[in-house]
Amino acid sequence: MTDLVVLVPVLGRHANAAPLAESFLEARTVESNLVFICSTGDTDEIRACAAATSPDDGTSFNVVDWTAGPGDFARKINHGFRRSSHPFMFQAADDVVFCPGWDRAALHVADLTGAGVVGTNDMGNPKVIRGHHSTHTLIRRAYVDGPGGSLDGPGIVFHEGYGHQFADTELVELAKSRGQWAFAHEAIVCHEHPFWDKTVPTDATYRKGQASAQHDARLYRRRSRQWKQ
Repeated sequence: MTDLVVLVPVLGRHANAAPLAESFLEARTVESNLVFICSTGDTDEIRACAAATSPDDGTSFNVVDWTAGPGDFARKINHGFRRSSHPFMFQAADDVVFCPGWDRAALHVADLTGAGVVGTNDMGNPKVIRGHHSTHTLIRRAYVDGPGGSLDGPGIVFHEGYGHQFADTELVELAKSRGQWAFAHEAIVCHEHPFWDKTVPTDATYRKGQASAQHDARLYRRRSRQWKQ
């Protein structure tokens, strides 16, 4: 069985589908699959993902049965986790570039440490570069099946109550509190985000993710008290 599945929630950026699939295939050094997770009604995105994927090379897409709204990214990752059976999943996005060997480097750290949550180097976020956080993360299925990736318990990767931000922070910080965190500096998955790369224009999807920032920060502060006691 293939060890790794890369899950890519997408929304409203159909032009990114083909470059992302190409980046994944060109950088792949271990047997793995890539799955785009589309929203119902996002017709251009669905068409682009269909055109960019092929069962012959291990790439595919599926369409969720809900309309995109707050928490969509987390819901799509949880959906993808439930639909897969790989020992490891990687939570990606359509604005990343995979560097050759990223997958082997991340899996090596997971094997070496036994960690359930392994951060990768996005070459943008200063906290990530220092190895203290991760925006795109390798996650062990047994960890999610056990205590769970969030406070919500077994089978849940991300808490769906965040509008967009801080779901990854809860994953990482909770894993740290459990001794289940490691960081793979050589696993480079560049994040081409307008926060770090000013040549990347902002768009409606980025603005949607940023709109709930204050709500998400307050929610995180409340939830984090449960593992910081």
